[in-house]
Amino acid sequence: MRRLENILVTGGAGFIGGNFIRLLLENTPDFSGRIINLDALTYAGNIASLSDVQAKFGGERYCFEQGDIRDVGLVADIFEKYGIDTVVHFAAESHVDRSIVKPDAFVQTNILGTFTLLEAARRYWAGRDGVLFHHVSTDEVYGSLGETGAFTETTPYAPRSPYSASKASSDHMVMAFYHTYGLPVTLSNCSNNYGPYQFPEKLIPLMILNLKERKPLPVYGDGRNVRDWIHVDDHNRAVWRILQCSKIGESYNIGGENEWENIRLIQTLIEIVAKAVGADADDLNRLVAFVKDRPGHDRRYAMNCTKIKRELNWERVIDFEEGLVKTVDWYLGNIEWVDGVRSGAYRCWIEKNYKER
Repeated sequence: MRRLENILVTGGAGFIGGNFIRLLLENTPDFSGRIINLDALTYAGNIASLSDVQAKFGGERYCFEQGDIRDVGLVADIFEKYGIDTVVHFAAESHVDRSIVKPDAFVQTNILGTFTLLEAARRYWAGRDGVLFHHVSTDEVYGSLGETGAFTETTPYAPRSPYSASKASSDHMVMAFYHTYGLPVTLSNCSNNYGPYQFPEKLIPLMILNLKERKPLPVYGDGRNVRDWIHVDDHNRAVWRILQCSKIGESYNIGGENEWENIRLIQTLIEIVAKAVGADADDLNRLVAFVKDRPGHDRRYAMNCTKIKRELNWERVIDFEEGLVKTVDWYLGNIEWVDGVRSGAYRCWIEKNYKER
């Protein structure tokens, strides 16, 4: 069992990273160390989501640093200042649609940003034991499946969007640093996450909020694309197990083993939201609007998680439909947070609470 004392979490103001920080500090008794959250606070980063964490743990066990993971000097200074022994690298541009419109941002952050972090870790940790660089990636690097089968850790990479190509490149860079320099690394590829604090451009929060506001529900193509869904807390518990117990140089698939067609998922959300707000489900169903499919849209993803279950004794514990109900309730009960993210009002909170560094 590794002893983790000073964990650098990149992208900790984002959806998965923020929930990871909350999990470790609030619900993980066997972690007593310190977390340093490095985030550039781009459109999807909302430090206000962790305001309660800052109030409760700030200074002693939680520190926030605003900055770009491509900033060589800043990253090196953070390693030195906080004595970093563990990196959990969540920071990434992650929305496929945005990667089609502006792929250069994905190359910069996902590839060059990852390289900068790896190089800083290699230099600072030279000759040290008890350190680890964990890289968080996606099932999209594997490409598209047919009607049967599932991705394993040995599935050849076949990315089909600028987003997945940039993540595949960063995955290869991480493993190259392990094989070439002996940098202690682990890697995980996860399926689609859902849960609280997710930016509203993603499928589940987008549909929940559009239903609430009686806006069209855009569905790509015929809606029959299949995704494997996992609650963000189940994902983050898997990451924690990897940090504690995994073998150096290993990669692990993390998924819900829970396949849903997009259209079926949307119809389920319609039923849940209708019940939550006292609306007629048939009326809400009329909001479904099939739109032109996006380029390179992978048909099906499915994850085989045998390795992490066998080696690290991890299991998904949150039932999907129960998790959906709780997720709907969270978004409907946190409209102020949603409005703040959409309006950019959270940046005023940043200026009030964090001075320029």
